[in-house]
Amino acid sequence: MASVLNTVSSIRLANSKTSRRRTPPVSPPFSLTLTPIKSTAPDKAPAAAGSSVNQILGIKGAKQETDIWKIRVQLTKPVTWPPLVWGVVCGAAASGNFHWTVEDVAKSIVCMMMSGPCLTGYTQTLNDWYDREIDAINEPYRPIPSGAISENEAGHDTPVIFYLAVGGSLLSYIYSAPPLKLKQNGWIGNFALGASYISLPWWAGQALFGTLTPDIIVLTLLYSIAGLGIAIVNDFKSVEGDRAMGLQSLPVAFGSEAAKWICVGAIDITQISVAGYLLGAGKPYYALALLSLILPQVFFQIPIRLGCHHRIAEITKDLVDYTFDSMFITLACNGAR
Repeated sequence: MASVLNTVSSIRLANSKTSRRRTPPVSPPFSLTLTPIKSTAPDKAPAAAGSSVNQILGIKGAKQETDIWKIRVQLTKPVTWPPLVWGVVCGAAASGNFHWTVEDVAKSIVCMMMSGPCLTGYTQTLNDWYDREIDAINEPYRPIPSGAISENEAGHDTPVIFYLAVGGSLLSYIYSAPPLKLKQNGWIGNFALGASYISLPWWAGQALFGTLTPDIIVLTLLYSIAGLGIAIVNDFKSVEGDRAMGLQSLPVAFGSEAAKWICVGAIDITQISVAGYLLGAGKPYYALALLSLILPQVFFQIPIRLGCHHRIAEITKDLVDYTFDSMFITLACNGAR
C-alpha cells in the first residue's frame, strides 16, 4: 500500500513539474512607434472659407486678401484697438474736466486715434515682425509669413524712423529747456537748430523710402553748418532780450556787425566747400550746378550784409536760403553717389 501511495505521489509531482514547463512562452517586448503630429494650422486661409471681417480685424480665420491697404490694416490688428480707445474715454471722464465742446471732443478723438490705430497698430506690426518665424508655424496665413506683404513694407531690422523721432524730440527739448538749454550758446544752439531743419527731416525721408548711408549723414551734417548761418538771422531781432537774460547768441557775443558776416559766411563757405568736394570726387557737373546756385543766393543776402536785421532779412532767410539749401543738398547727395 505504501508503495502505491509513493507511486501516486511521484506521478503528481511529475505532472506538476511538467505543467510548469508547459507555461505558454512570453510574447516579445512591446514596441512603441511615435508618429509626428502635423500642425493643424492651414498653409493659408482658404479664400472661400475665410472671413473678410476676420481679415480686416486681424484675427484667425481670415480670408486671403490681395488689396495691399486691407493687408496693412490687418497687420495692425484693429481688434486690439478698442481697449485703448475706451481707456482714453474713461480717463477723460475721470478727469472731471471734460466738456462737450468742439475743442474737447476734437482733443479726445485725436488722443483716441494716437492711442489706438497709431500706437497700438505700430506695436502690433512690430510684434508681427519679430514673431514672423513663430507665425509661420502657428498662423502661416498672417500677412508677413504668407508673403502677402513684403518684409521691407512691414518694417526694418532697425527702426530708423523711430530712433530719429525720439532723437529729434529730445533735441527739440534740450534746445529750449534747462539745464542744457542749447540755445544759451550761439554756436551749439544754432547748429542744433540747423540740424533739426536740415539733417533730421532729410534722414527721415531717405530712411522711409531707402537706406540712410554714412555719406548722406556726413553731407547733411555739413549743410547743418549752413543752417547755423540761417539760424543767426533769428538772433538779430532778439539781441536786447538775449543780452538781458544772459544768452550768448552770436550777435550778443560778437556784435551784430561780425555776426552778419558769420551768418552769410557759414552759408556760402559750406556750399562752396561741398562743391569743391564734388569736383574732387569727379563730379564736375554737380559742382558747377552748386556754384551756379550760390550766385543768386549771394544777391538775395544783400539785406543781411547791409544790416537790415528785420522782417526783410527774415523773408530772405525763409524764402531763399532754405530753398537754395534744399536744392544744394539734393545735388550734393546725388552727386556723392
